Amino acid sequence: MRILTGNLFILIFISIFTFLFIQTTKELSSAQSLHNVLDEAIELDEVTLTNNSTILDREGHIISDVYAGENRIQLPFSEIPTYVIEAFIAAEDHSFYEHPGFDMSGIARALFINIQSSSVEQGGSTVTQQLARNLYLNHSQTYERKLTELLYSYHLERVLSKQEIMEMYVNSIYFANGVYGIEAASQFYFSKSTSELSLAQIAFLSSIPNSPTLYNPLMNEEQTHERKEWMLTKMHEQRFINEKQFNAAMSEKISLKVVEKHDQFPDYVTYVFHELEQLVAKQEGYAQRLRAATSNEERIVIHDNLKKRVNELLTGGLIIETALNPHIQQHAVTTINASLGDAQIQGAASIIDHDQAEIVAITGGTDYQKFDFHRGYQAFRQPGSAFKPLLVYGPLFEETNLSNSSVIDAGPIKRGNYEPENFGNAVYEKVSIEEAFKNSYNTAAVRILDMVGIEPAFSYLNQFDFTQISAEDHILPAALGGLSHGVSVNELTQAYSVFSTRGIYRSPRAIREVSDLNGNVLYAWGSENKEIWSQTTVDQMKSLLSSVVSDGTGQPANIAGSSYVGGKTGTTNDFNDLWFVGSTERYTSGIWLGRDEPSSIYEYSQRNLHTHLWREIMTGLE
Repeated sequence: MRILTGNLFILIFISIFTFLFIQTTKELSSAQSLHNVLDEAIELDEVTLTNNSTILDREGHIISDVYAGENRIQLPFSEIPTYVIEAFIAAEDHSFYEHPGFDMSGIARALFINIQSSSVEQGGSTVTQQLARNLYLNHSQTYERKLTELLYSYHLERVLSKQEIMEMYVNSIYFANGVYGIEAASQFYFSKSTSELSLAQIAFLSSIPNSPTLYNPLMNEEQTHERKEWMLTKMHEQRFINEKQFNAAMSEKISLKVVEKHDQFPDYVTYVFHELEQLVAKQEGYAQRLRAATSNEERIVIHDNLKKRVNELLTGGLIIETALNPHIQQHAVTTINASLGDAQIQGAASIIDHDQAEIVAITGGTDYQKFDFHRGYQAFRQPGSAFKPLLVYGPLFEETNLSNSSVIDAGPIKRGNYEPENFGNAVYEKVSIEEAFKNSYNTAAVRILDMVGIEPAFSYLNQFDFTQISAEDHILPAALGGLSHGVSVNELTQAYSVFSTRGIYRSPRAIREVSDLNGNVLYAWGSENKEIWSQTTVDQMKSLLSSVVSDGTGQPANIAGSSYVGGKTGTTNDFNDLWFVGSTERYTSGIWLGRDEPSSIYEYSQRNLHTHLWREIMTGLE
């Protein structure tokens, strides 16, 4: 009885609605009145369909598909194949171009079936009704929802063109397995774009949205084929295809070639997300607002807004071109995992093409998983003696006329309560600067910083990209890497690249440019160059760094046959951290070893694991 009452009610409503609609074609005043009512009663919120974003390597190959829940690649109407539109019209809505949002004859047929079965089995929905349901309503099988759907559909037809409705429909419908829209479906199931699909493949894909569970090709391929044949028959009956096309499509063999989501190189991709946030922050003013914030609460709000903005961009569809070298990245990851797999320590590396100022590889730790804590850029540790070239010796050559052969006092030094010691409590006298550097004498480094001046020395250091250096670090222990927070291996490697670029520093980046899906460049780092060291300073520093690996503390890092190898070791108190940062002719790279909870790794220092590992990584780059 309730079903019958509902059917009678909806018949009465449809009759009234039809009468009003017919009247709108006769009397403008009545039309305006009805439209005003609809305008007030129905608020069509702006709908923005999400889009996939992609991250590309240096050769333009996709390394990561970025989407949250909905795998969608939007197509403008002009790029939707005609067969796709015709397939949905033939199967779902053959009077699409004529009706005002609903099809009275279709609804009547559905009602007749429902009355016969005493249930709500069919809805007679047009494409417009389905779109209204997907975007603004729900899928409940009630007459209240059905009546609301009719009003929304009619209103949609008033504010959108038929092309806009079809475009939104084709891009919004669900194709099972987390896939939305025909283009994403084509790439997921057939590994190609819709423009490359055959008629049979289009009919196959267009079968899925009618019932994504029943016609899921990965679960019920036979039913999908049955629906495909039904759709081809409908297309033939409605003369969208001729007999020859129909027969060819019916006999064509369909072979799925499913492509799972691209999700490679988690270490590098995680860093790209971090750098994207930095890039947007710089170009849209968030970074400036963060610097100007006067409270931690204000900074949290600004940072939350920044994250929302980045997420908005990603869900809108971005193409992020990066400098990733897949070979180098894989080699670095494999080498670190193999070397540290049985050890109870962690390690991370950054590798930079210093000529291009690009980060070609970065690792986040052994067996790294995407978005885990990333030791390449999130772990801030004391750099030990690896800090000396940047804060001590570089400023020394810039501020004085001394050279590598000049003599410096390496004897004991005491300034107030600070009295640094050399490794093994060794005591030295006057030695050449080269001798002090390659053997990493602490007393000489502290004396040099004291001589140059803490503030002048930091004036050079502050031009690099260290994010955790603060005013409280402006003390003599900084000469030995004694910092309040520390540096990341990526920051330190970035800074070392200046020794291979004639003293001119350009911040190395992973992201080349960020474009929208139409190829318009939205974001790109500028090419700001900072002249930090003179050529004379660079020449002397490269010579010192080379002496470290030829006959100093970094000898295990030497690479036979290489035209240039130079670098610096770093060991912190109690052997909690091991560093080596250095360069060949083309690449600057750094490696850090340690434990997340700092503790001694003395045995690995004795084995020179850090320098051996650096050499192994670097010898596999070319």
